[in-house]
Amino acid sequence: MTPMENPNPSVTPSADALPLSLLNDFLYCPRRAALKVVEGWWGENMHTVLGELGHEHTDLPGFEVAKGVKLLRALPVFSERLGLSGKCDIVEQHRDGSLCPVEYKKGKRRQFENDDAQLCAQALCLEEMFGRPVLCGAIFHAASKRRREVEFTKALRELTEGAVTELRRLVEARVVPLAVFKPACEECSLYQICLPEITSRPDHLARAAEQLFQA
Repeated sequence: MTPMENPNPSVTPSADALPLSLLNDFLYCPRRAALKVVEGWWGENMHTVLGELGHEHTDLPGFEVAKGVKLLRALPVFSERLGLSGKCDIVEQHRDGSLCPVEYKKGKRRQFENDDAQLCAQALCLEEMFGRPVLCGAIFHAASKRRREVEFTKALRELTEGAVTELRRLVEARVVPLAVFKPACEECSLYQICLPEITSRPDHLARAAEQLFQA
């Protein structure tokens, strides 16, 4: 049987599972994750639109076989242990039964910790669902059409599980952290909502608010 036909029947997704994509948001910026999950904000910019276009093919559920490798598209995955759910863009199933998740990203071939952790979380879900080790995955960078292999080392697994724990604490606390302004903020789709140049300096914000109500 293939893994698609023989998942672990004792494992089912939880209704309060956090989305895998939120883990990427959290490692990019905890405030970004909180604005989405606590306050319900969502935004679009050039980067999110390009990302959606790059996912058009992988978002269509199904499978195909290429060079003896079965490609499972938009495969739903979950982990009851970690309280995560989502989907893998592509899961490669090789002849020996091994699984390799592949995540599509819009940019050039670069390594980002949040991307690697999101991919590792997918692997942890696959391991729990199908009861077999997932040793490595890959990130396909659409802009450069290059693939980067990612090994799921002990260090990356610990980083990923630790981030999941911290993310859940953030969600349960229902508190939006103060902004930490950095160059990457201007690339964020929530930049106009977060206003990091102001909210990262609460003393200035308080004085501005005071002047506003005195006007």
